[in-house]
Amino acid sequence: MDSNKIAQIADVMEDRGLTRVRVEEPDGSAFELERGVAQAPAPVVVAPQVVAAEAPLAPVAAAMPAATTGAPGQETPASEPAAPAGAEVKAPMVGVYYAAPAPGADPFVHVGSKVRKGETLCIIEAMKVMNEVAAEADGEVLSINAKDGELVEYGSCLMTIG
Repeated sequence: MDSNKIAQIADVMEDRGLTRVRVEEPDGSAFELERGVAQAPAPVVVAPQVVAAEAPLAPVAAAMPAATTGAPGQETPASEPAAPAGAEVKAPMVGVYYAAPAPGADPFVHVGSKVRKGETLCIIEAMKVMNEVAAEADGEVLSINAKDGELVEYGSCLMTIG
């Protein structure tokens, strides 16, 4: 294999966002190309000794109590609701989330459903393969965070079981 063909394959990999490719030649030989993925720059951490970085935090903290309304001792809920307590069911892979075994069928679970360890909670389609996601423990479905037919990322919270 010549270096021009390898360069062309590397360009295609970059254009399509591929990190690994296996190429088999007609003579039976094969090779794999793998490239690293560019990572986002690491966040800059300011040392605690810097007074200028701490100054803007004080007014924000002081403004927090002013955001409460209503009777004394009662606070309004925060703008983001607190996540339900329980175990998160995370996506084991990137793919399309399906709540039901077939289009038009009832979903595997609803919020409030009681589930047992090993019971199917949903399906993630990856590369035309349907992969069942099973409950890791007994419990009740507290929230469902993914929508049917939605692309989910690896490690994203699909639902919470408590």
